[in-house]
Amino acid sequence: MRSIWNGNISFGLVSIPIKIYPATEDHSISFRQIHTRDNGRIRYRKVCELEDKPVESGEIGRAYEDADGALVPITEEDLAALPLPTTHTLEIEAFISASEIDPLQMGDAYYLGTSGAAGAKPYTLLREALKRSEKVAIAKYAHRGRERLGMLRVVGDTIALHRLLWPDEVREPAGVAPKEKVTVKPAELDLADTLMQTLGEVDLNDLRDEYHEALEELVAAKVSGATPTAEPGERPAGAQVVDLMAALKESVRSAKEARGEEAGEAAEAPEGEAGEEAEATVHELRGRKKAPAKKAASAKKAPAAEKKTAAKRGGTKTAKAAEAEPAGKKQTGTKKAAAKKTAAKKATAKKQTGKRGTRTAS
Repeated sequence: MRSIWNGNISFGLVSIPIKIYPATEDHSISFRQIHTRDNGRIRYRKVCELEDKPVESGEIGRAYEDADGALVPITEEDLAALPLPTTHTLEIEAFISASEIDPLQMGDAYYLGTSGAAGAKPYTLLREALKRSEKVAIAKYAHRGRERLGMLRVVGDTIALHRLLWPDEVREPAGVAPKEKVTVKPAELDLADTLMQTLGEVDLNDLRDEYHEALEELVAAKVSGATPTAEPGERPAGAQVVDLMAALKESVRSAKEARGEEAGEAAEAPEGEAGEEAEATVHELRGRKKAPAKKAASAKKAPAAEKKTAAKRGGTKTAKAAEAEPAGKKQTGTKKAAAKKTAAKKATAKKQTGKRGTRTAS
């Protein structure tokens, strides 16, 4: 591996000779520009405007262009004479917790290796001190014509350097967030939590650059003279959310199917509550209470309880009717018996009156 910077780490009065190596590599497929009419190679030449002739790299310097357009030459000697302690030194300024660094400041990554056997002991000392303190070192160094800010941390048995942007190089996100006032319902948050839980975690080593793989296959096919057989991918639809709840439910269902799980009836909102603060029925999440599920269960139990109450009421009415029916029959029977007795008395009275009339006539 080829180093890109040689210098020293300044750790108080301890100096550690080091070399900086790139920690990342670019796997992108590079293309050349061609003339589409005849496939001729397009080349750029550095031409002097005054002479209108190509200039060799050894004859090219640098200059600063002021507001009037005038060019002020800046030589290598001018840069070397700058009174900067970080010109060839990685100066450690402080040790802080990694959580104090805004990820927006993170830039390119490098590995730091020792330059010679004399740097092995102080290098190991700094590495072990960083491990035990569980902190990172903040340092300044000069690279590619400017002073830079860096963070040192331990990666395995190696000290890594992350280039950091200066705080004033990070823009404020003013005017980026939506200006519309919206309200996120608890049911929507529950569904979002469910979707996050369903998608789960991932090992970054399992992720692949599918575009790069497809591009490699395309290039290989063209080089061999074969006709590419790859079908064009589907264009994503416009980002228009018609029904957020429906989209969340469908996302949960699709994620479960992709993971080989049964979709079931996950995350369904109660009927008739679209647009209201409906409570979604979601499966249990780790560390969360099933308050919405309990309410939904209570709602399901209510109709059954009503049916039981109605059945009890119906049973009571039937029993009362059954009790009232014999009583009505008894009252009807009593009335008939009383009528018979009255008719018998009238008949007896008529007979007695007839006998009295016979005795008087005689």
